Amino acid sequence: MKIICIGRNYVDHAKELNNPVPQQPLVFMKPPSALLVNDKPLYYPEFTEDLHYEGEIVIKICKNGRHVQKEFARSYYDQIAFGFDFTARDVQKKCKEKGHPWEIAKGFDNSAAISKFINLELDPNDIRFKTVLNNEIVQEGHTADLIFDFDFIICYVSKYFKLQQGDMIFTGTPAGVGPVKIGDNLEGWIGSQKLINCDIK
Repeated sequence: MKIICIGRNYVDHAKELNNPVPQQPLVFMKPPSALLVNDKPLYYPEFTEDLHYEGEIVIKICKNGRHVQKEFARSYYDQIAFGFDFTARDVQKKCKEKGHPWEIAKGFDNSAAISKFINLELDPNDIRFKTVLNNEIVQEGHTADLIFDFDFIICYVSKYFKLQQGDMIFTGTPAGVGPVKIGDNLEGWIGSQKLINCDIK
């Protein structure tokens, strides 16, 4: 099982962090130990002073495939979830300044909080979702605004990694990311359904 993540996949998010808008998907990975499930709390890591939430739609791969062609991409995923890609922003900044990989800022234990998966019955390009922090909406996303849509991501990623049943792809976060502190509560919604609740401890 792989946790594949796509960075800077919404224009406004790239701009809010003063990053260039990518010309091709920015791909990174998280290890299986990053998974945080069943609404378990996230314990604030001791190595960061600037922990950020990034709410996103996660797609689940339903069959194996390599070098997937565009016309077949939709058949490789049939469920979605809400996920939080937690990021140690201060650690990431230091890594970027040195030209180092981001894994310690993105792939630490429990950095991939994810809801249960639900069947994808909506148009993949018309999914609305939101992040709620302490009862206040801080992110509102719409998959119509993705730079690289789900099908494109499937085709691109499968050129480099064999997709396997059960793999998860975090598809990118919209604008509105920000810090959390101990005592905060995060919720992730897809449409009118709350799918994840995560307390920061």
